[in-house]
Amino acid sequence: MIDRKPSGSRALALGAWLLLLFASIVVITKTQFRTDMGAFLPHSAPMAQQVLTEQVNKGAASRLVLLAARGAPVSVLAAVSQAMATTLRQEPAFIDVLNGDDKSFAGVQDFVWRNRYLLSPDVTADRFTVAGLHDALVNDLGLLGSDLGALVQQSLPGDPTGETMGLMQQLGSAQAPLSRDNVWVSPDGASALLLVHTKAPGFDIDAQARDLALITSAFNAASKAVPDAGATRLLESGPGVFAVRTRDITKHDVTLLSVLASAGAIALLAFAYRSPRVLLLGILPVASGALAAIAAVSLAFGFVHGVTLGFGVTLIGESIDYAIYLFTQTARGDQAHDTLARIWPTLRLGVLTSIVGFSAMLFSSFVGFAQLGLFSIAGLIVAAGTTRFVLPHLVPQNFFGEGAGILARPLLAVMRHRRRLRPVVMLAVLAGGLALLWHRGTFWDENLTDLSPIPASDQALDQTLRHDLGVPDLRYFAVFQAHDEQLALQRSEALAATLGRLVASGRLGGFDVPSAILPSDGTQKARQAALPDAPTLSTRLAQASVGLPFRADTFAPFLHDVAAAKTAPLITQASLPPALALRLGSMLVQNGGEWDVIVPLRDVADPAAVAAAIAQAGDGGAEFVDLNQASDQLLRSFQHEAVLLASIGSLAILAVLLIGLRSVARAVTVAAPLAAAVIVTAALLTLGGAKISIFEIVGFLLIVAVGSNYCLFFERADTNPQTRERAVASIALANLCTVSAYGLMSLSSIPVLHDIGKTVAIGTFLSLVFAALFSRGIEGQGATPEWTAKA
Repeated sequence: MIDRKPSGSRALALGAWLLLLFASIVVITKTQFRTDMGAFLPHSAPMAQQVLTEQVNKGAASRLVLLAARGAPVSVLAAVSQAMATTLRQEPAFIDVLNGDDKSFAGVQDFVWRNRYLLSPDVTADRFTVAGLHDALVNDLGLLGSDLGALVQQSLPGDPTGETMGLMQQLGSAQAPLSRDNVWVSPDGASALLLVHTKAPGFDIDAQARDLALITSAFNAASKAVPDAGATRLLESGPGVFAVRTRDITKHDVTLLSVLASAGAIALLAFAYRSPRVLLLGILPVASGALAAIAAVSLAFGFVHGVTLGFGVTLIGESIDYAIYLFTQTARGDQAHDTLARIWPTLRLGVLTSIVGFSAMLFSSFVGFAQLGLFSIAGLIVAAGTTRFVLPHLVPQNFFGEGAGILARPLLAVMRHRRRLRPVVMLAVLAGGLALLWHRGTFWDENLTDLSPIPASDQALDQTLRHDLGVPDLRYFAVFQAHDEQLALQRSEALAATLGRLVASGRLGGFDVPSAILPSDGTQKARQAALPDAPTLSTRLAQASVGLPFRADTFAPFLHDVAAAKTAPLITQASLPPALALRLGSMLVQNGGEWDVIVPLRDVADPAAVAAAIAQAGDGGAEFVDLNQASDQLLRSFQHEAVLLASIGSLAILAVLLIGLRSVARAVTVAAPLAAAVIVTAALLTLGGAKISIFEIVGFLLIVAVGSNYCLFFERADTNPQTRERAVASIALANLCTVSAYGLMSLSSIPVLHDIGKTVAIGTFLSLVFAALFSRGIEGQGATPEWTAKA
């Protein structure tokens, strides 16, 4: 039987609630969910951070999959490699599949050959004088007698000036992998190596998962088709591999821990309430708050970030406590409306403290922090409103939590000895504070690898495969912006000249510029103008060949190709082959009305000198970027803002307590246990020189948000022993649910879940104990007949 009084307010409350849920669901169905880190950063992020997120999300490196087949002789591995490459090259999901065979660079080689005179920086008027042509032919004679003789013999009739060879060296890897049986192999010969570029960007995890499934399928088919390949195994690495594995591990941990936490909460609530209906009703505030929060963030920002969704649901997890307070503090024979009228002032103040604490995040320059703040505020408001206006109409009449009293007994026993235990707590807080003051080294964890869910073994494999494949570890970049594409390419050409001098001086090992793949229109036209007309070139070539052992008709293809190049259409982005288009797209990025140029730098021997030269290159404005420093700065920015906003939120909470309680002493009674819990928790987390992570700072926010409700209910004075005991029981039950859920979360291998879980589990338990021991409004007493008598 459901309480139906008053019927008018019941219909209005339920109707408004259902309308809100319907509207939220409608908004959510049209919501864009994003996972790229660029959407989580400030709109005005420094150039270095923009480069970092661009490379992580969309750069060529983010689409890279490194593969190694192991466990068989080289000849068998080579056959497996060829079979895999043949299969994968037929899949439209991959831009290119490289394994060192003749087809690996066929598309690029064909493009370079057809456009060599527009691409080559060596094409100048002097190149095609009699002297210039004679020098080129003499050089060709020398190369014909070298290890490159076979290659030069093939290209000589059409390219005696050697433009193609120079361009392929410029566009190729700085350190080519070893080759055996016409495929790439590791230095020890134990692995056949492949390099795959996916069409999907690295942040598209679903597409990356499908691509990896195709790779696995191709390997399985190859290992079955190739004789003696049954024992081979495939090793995979790369950003997409890490992203998919991290998602799978996270999904596994979240699913398993959520099931265990839900089972634990259901068991506790079932024991306390012994009513399936009430058990289901307890979920309504959290579910309603989550739906409304997603809709609010979507309407305010136009999208919801995945980090916001994951953290946000955690932050509003305290709203399940609201239902527990209502159900547990309802006395035998009382109605939920009566209970809510009695506890609502305290519960309302607890909700306000959480809202005010999270509101500081709205002013963050990080879009992600601002989204988290709005998500938490909207979610808590709706969850509290659901508890206040909806649940009382749905709770069965004469409901009473039969088993809740048993849960209160341990806490009541502690409270009976609180005078003797208070000095122990004070000593613990003092020791914690001193430990934090005397903490060795840096207090905050600024090592990004500590935040990574990727196992050390996987990181080591990635480094090995990158080394074996000659994939550079890109740390340094030169970046600048231009107003249009042509200006960006022109400045790229000017920067290339500066970087070339740095390479010649040994301060820089190499670099890639977008203008090497797509020269500016002006440069292409200048190179066309440098090419002589057909009669002139024919005459000069004949003169240059005097005394050299070349037949007169040997260079007919050369004369034809130069004549064609002189009037050929200019190269554009649309005319590039997919592999080069991918490389260009990672270096030349249209960003609104601007064009970002990102130039990778390899083997930087003297960062200071390189940075100074880049700053003075061309018309200035280029910036030297160290991604290690950029990522460290990004983490420090997160930490700085998190600490600042947490401090502001804490002061705002204190102000709300002073206003709501209208007493400095009462406000201190509520705030002191929270401060003590945070201090002792931080001290425990930093034992042995450990450091505080960004995720643990979020955990401190949750300690204050959840613990403030405990402290407020303990502080509230009530002369009725049974009412006081029910309050203690509700607090104990809420804390048990919280500690068990976050305690299970701390078992996760994912740093974000582990750090938040252990922080909140420890902190909320301590806030409960400290609030109980220092409370004034509730006196510890034994069980009363209400908990033992039958209804």
